[in-house]
This record gives sequence, C-alpha cells and structure tokens, in this order.
Amino acid sequence: MFHALRDPARLRLLILLSQGERCVTELVDAEQAKLGSISARLKVLHGARLVKRRRAAKHVFYAISDDHVLTLLNSVLAHAAEPIQPASS
Repeated sequence: MFHALRDPARLRLLILLSQGERCVTELVDAEQAKLGSISARLKVLHGARLVKRRRAAKHVFYAISDDHVLTLLNSVLAHAAEPIQPASS
C-alpha cells in the first residue's frame, strides 16, 4: 500500500479520485498523460486496494475504495505539509 502511495503521479490520481468517481479518459485529460501511463498507475492503486473500478459499456470508472483510504490519503497529505523539524541532539 505504501509502495503505491510513494509515487507522486499515483498520489495525484488518488487526490483526483478523492473528489469523486472518474472514468479513465477524464483522468488522462486531467493529468495530460498517456492512456498507458494512467492505466499502469491505476493498476498499481487497484492492486493495493486503494481504488475500486466498475465498467459501464466501454468506459471504466475508478473511485477511492472506501473511507479508510480517504482517511489515509488525508493523513499522508497533512503529514507531508508539516514543516520539517530540526533533528534534536
């Protein structure tokens, strides 16, 4: 799970998905990336159970798996935003 979260591009996808379900083409447009790159990132996130997917006709939609993932994402972002404290001797 943390392996999946360590990549900034995958983290950006999770942030987008935290705003609601999106189809793959919407994610491609939002990230201005190639379909193959987005699909590979989503595969890692899905494998880590951070996102869920559903198919509707020709489209595949992704969303955050559950509230636990949303809480984890918010905690990761809050921790990353904290100022770095000098090491104590």
